[in-house]
Amino acid sequence: MIRFAAAVLLFALSTSVAIGGREIRDDLIRLPSEASRFFRRGDADDTNAGDDDSVGTRWAILIAGSRGYGNYRHQADVCHAYQLLKKGGLKDENIVVFMFDDIAFNGMNPRPGVIINSPHGDNVYNGVPKDYTGRNVTVNNFFAAILGNKTAVTGGSGKVVDSGPNDHIFIYYTDHGGPGVLGMPRYPDIYANDLIDVLKKKHASGTYKSLVFYLEACESGSIFEGLLPEGLNIYATTASNAEESSWGIYCPGQNPSPPEEYGTCLGDLYSVAWMEDCDMHNLQRETLKQQYELVKKRTANDNFVYGSHVMQYGDLHLSKDNLFLYMGTNPANENFTFVDDNFLRPTSTAVNQRDAELLHFWDKFRKAPEGSPMKFEAQKQFVEVMSHRMHIDNSVKMVGKLLFGIDKGHEVMTAVRPTGQPLVDDWDCLKTMVRTFETYCGSLSQYGMKHMRSLANICNSGIQKEQMAEASSQACTTIPSGPWSSLQDGFSA
Repeated sequence: MIRFAAAVLLFALSTSVAIGGREIRDDLIRLPSEASRFFRRGDADDTNAGDDDSVGTRWAILIAGSRGYGNYRHQADVCHAYQLLKKGGLKDENIVVFMFDDIAFNGMNPRPGVIINSPHGDNVYNGVPKDYTGRNVTVNNFFAAILGNKTAVTGGSGKVVDSGPNDHIFIYYTDHGGPGVLGMPRYPDIYANDLIDVLKKKHASGTYKSLVFYLEACESGSIFEGLLPEGLNIYATTASNAEESSWGIYCPGQNPSPPEEYGTCLGDLYSVAWMEDCDMHNLQRETLKQQYELVKKRTANDNFVYGSHVMQYGDLHLSKDNLFLYMGTNPANENFTFVDDNFLRPTSTAVNQRDAELLHFWDKFRKAPEGSPMKFEAQKQFVEVMSHRMHIDNSVKMVGKLLFGIDKGHEVMTAVRPTGQPLVDDWDCLKTMVRTFETYCGSLSQYGMKHMRSLANICNSGIQKEQMAEASSQACTTIPSGPWSSLQDGFSA
């Protein structure tokens, strides 16, 4: 039975089709002419572009919101990003790193103390600061680090973005997500409205010149869609639009695949796309806009059977900035020139973010000796996670039928708001509905985040907490056992 289920899963992974996207504005708002007094901006053919680094300090926050060996790729992404910034000239005192740090010396890691982000990549774990690890990777610490609030952080190194008005900030987040939400290693997760409020506070404090946010997660466009206003001097790009998944890359059985001894994806498609682009260019001569176009093309994968639509939000005029302004540049790339296309061509296969962990369990099962405890454990994990997924899917569907009727339930729960509107009007209502559902039905988990739009639509329809509680209690008479259903955990080990 397990072999059959796994075979069906792999077929589904290999034939998944990305949800359709929408057109992206290419017209850019130009900066006021006096902005050139503060730093140089240039087009690709300006050989002096980015050389003026006399004003401001570069700051960066790198955060992986997951844990567990099955999510290896997220911490590998963050470690690679650190190496890129370090080579670019940023100092450790100006780079704040959040990661659970349970991968490098995990018992399943075939190379203890080593993390790689591509099949033939170098060790990107070497030298990475341990600013916030384990239980200190929290929403509160992340927000305090952005705001530069040293008194608000608990545990960890205490390092924050202590920036000034002429400084430039780069934030990179990678993990699972869902409509309006980003995952964290432990609850609570990051809600879009709270993140936007923090960014607004940071702007109001007058402690940066410009801020760039790169976001890797499923439905990551929903974090900024209809929420991030212009005028904050913030430019954001996301791995996907507000309605689709993002994708893992360098996964077992894929092309290219990780070394045989690895049983997990090494990176994420969008993240690998922008970092491998940085690795091969002089960032004094490449703009955010130029990288966006290259990353968009690679991540969309030329309309192959997988891929997502990279998006832009916020102050698009900042995309004229050179990457150098935020990331520095590797001196070894000084003689590299920017080209509109490069050798980083799309790969033939990738894995939906939400299915990458299933692929990890299948690989464990496939490689384990017949009759061994390892094979039994891999089978047990596979069955537990599939049971949890079916439970969450069926429970949300049943809640919709109970609230809106058999005929209307699916239509209401899956409705998508027009482009430019936020996911939900009342974010407190959404948080209440999530807590209510999980009280009766168990943790949504990193997989169940896909249903956040349904819970948002319950709020948008005017349903009250008491009605939601009644429907959830009827829909969930039992909860499958296992770590994915636990409100104290909700993630795999």
